[in-house]
Amino acid sequence: MRTALVIGTGLIGTSAALALTERGVTVHLADHDPEQARTAAALGAGTDEAPDGPVDLAVVAAPPALVADVLADAMARGLARGYIDVASVKGGPRRELEARGLDLSAYIGTHPMSGREKSGPLAATADLFEGRPWVLTPTRDTDTEVLNLALELVSHCRAVPVVMDADAHDRAVALVSHMPHLVSSMVAARLEHAEEAAVRLCGQGIRDVTRIAASDPRMWIDILSANPGPVADLLTDVAADLEETVRALRALQSTDEDKRREGGTGIAEVLRRGNAGQVRVPGKHGSAPRSYETVAVLIDDQPGQLARIFADAGRAGVNVEDVRIEHATGQQAGLVQLMVEPKAAAVLTAALKERGWAIRQ
Repeated sequence: MRTALVIGTGLIGTSAALALTERGVTVHLADHDPEQARTAAALGAGTDEAPDGPVDLAVVAAPPALVADVLADAMARGLARGYIDVASVKGGPRRELEARGLDLSAYIGTHPMSGREKSGPLAATADLFEGRPWVLTPTRDTDTEVLNLALELVSHCRAVPVVMDADAHDRAVALVSHMPHLVSSMVAARLEHAEEAAVRLCGQGIRDVTRIAASDPRMWIDILSANPGPVADLLTDVAADLEETVRALRALQSTDEDKRREGGTGIAEVLRRGNAGQVRVPGKHGSAPRSYETVAVLIDDQPGQLARIFADAGRAGVNVEDVRIEHATGQQAGLVQLMVEPKAAAVLTAALKERGWAIRQ
C-alpha cells in the first residue's frame, strides 16, 4: 500500500491515518467538515488535498448510519482500488450496500476494537490500535487483493486481525461493548441527583464501572441505532437477572429464616456467575488471563512520583504487568497498585522499601 484516502477524520479515522503516515503511506484526508480534516492534517495525519487519481485503499470512518451512503459515493467516483469501513456495526451497512446492487468485491467491512472516551482528531494517536483486535468480515465475493490491503492496514496499525462473519460480529460487540456501555451509563445515572455526601465516597470501584459512561452520547446513539436488536436481547437477560437479584435481596430482609437462606443462595449464585464470566476476559495482548500479585505503594500527588516508582521497579529487574491508581478523598495522595508476577512481588516490595517507599500491606 502506497496511498490511502481516509474519509472521516474523527478519533478512529485520524488514528489510522497517523499510523499509516508513520509507515510511509501517503494519506489523503476528507471530511464533511473541512476544518476537521485540516486539523487532522496539522497533526501530521496526512494532507487534506484530494488525490490526483485512485488510491490503493479508501478507509471510510463514518458513523454506521452513513457508511453505506459514503461508500456508495466513493465507489461511484472510483476513488480507490479497495474500500473498507471501520464502523462498529457490520451487518446493516453490508445489507444496505447489497440492496443498492453494488459490486462489493472491492469492499470489506472491518472494525478496530479500540477507542477512547474522547472523540475527534485531537484525541487521535498513532498507537490507538496497537495490540488490539481488528475484525475483518470478508465474504466469498471479497477480492483477495482487497483482503490483503485490509490486512496490510491492520499490520501498519500494529493491530491483531480477527476474521468473523458480519452478523456474528454484531452479536459479539453487543455483548462486549454496546450492552456494557448502557449498563455503565445506567449505573452512572444513579449519581446524577445523589447527595453530595454520598458522591464524595466514590472510590476506584465506581470509577471503573462508570468510566465508559463518559463517552460522547451522540456517537453512541449512532452506534446503538445500528445494532438495537442484539443489544435489546442482552438487556432483556440482564433485566431478568436484576429481577432475580432484587427478589433475593428482599428475601434477605425477611424475618423468616428459610427466606433469608434462599435470598443468600440467590445472591451467592449471581456473584458466582460473575466470577465465572470475569475470568474469561482476555489478559494482556489478548492472551489467556493470568493471576498477578499486587504491590500497593502510597504516594504523594506530586510530579515525577510515578516515574520514580517505575524506574525503581526497573532497577529491581521487575516488569510491571499492569497498574491502577486510587486517589485519596480530600488528600493530595493516592495508592498505586502495581500488578506483577507472583514470584516478583517479594523482590519488588523489598526493593521499594529499601528506596524509601511506603508499602501498604
